[in-house]
Amino acid sequence: MTKDQESAGPALTAEWPFPVSATLGSSVRAAGIERELRARLSFPDRSHFALEDGRFVFRIRASEKARFEIASEILSDALEAIDTLPVLPGEVEDILSISPRERLKWTKDGRLRSAGTRTVKLRGRAKAVTFHVFDPRHIEDLLDRDLPAIWREEDAQAIAEARKRAAGKAALTRAGKGASRPAQRGGRRRGAEAAAPQLEGWDAFAADGLLR
Repeated sequence: MTKDQESAGPALTAEWPFPVSATLGSSVRAAGIERELRARLSFPDRSHFALEDGRFVFRIRASEKARFEIASEILSDALEAIDTLPVLPGEVEDILSISPRERLKWTKDGRLRSAGTRTVKLRGRAKAVTFHVFDPRHIEDLLDRDLPAIWREEDAQAIAEARKRAAGKAALTRAGKGASRPAQRGGRRRGAEAAAPQLEGWDAFAADGLLR
């Protein structure tokens, strides 16, 4: 509570337990949940909302009863549905211990299923940013079955097989080029011999020794 609130007398306070299960074990998602709840309040009320000792607290002057009731209802409704709050990209990476590259790859090929997109305008950026969000139940299932580890192994095998195929193809190409070169050189020699002028009486001319 601020000094102004303390000097104004008793305060109205509402508390809610922090929804630990909704974080899926991620401190990044825990911070995201707090940020989401704060964003649902009116701007003046956000400074009266805090996370204290494992619980959310909204505290305001007793004279602001109408604001208190509105804000309390907003927070209560939001917390009831907090388990369904979409998982953001950074939260997915923290929950599943994956890299941004893996998240993008697996989202693109459908293994990491998108639950839609969200567009936000970040501070300091002229353009809005659109990104995929994910269903928390889907992310929880991936975590429980440790699928990212399986996907990494599958991807490593696919890369190794692709490299092996590429090496075999390159070897065949080199072998094909090597076999064609002697034929081409022989062809050029035969072509040169065929193209040489055949002069009439040349053999007799050479036999007379006139070229010695």
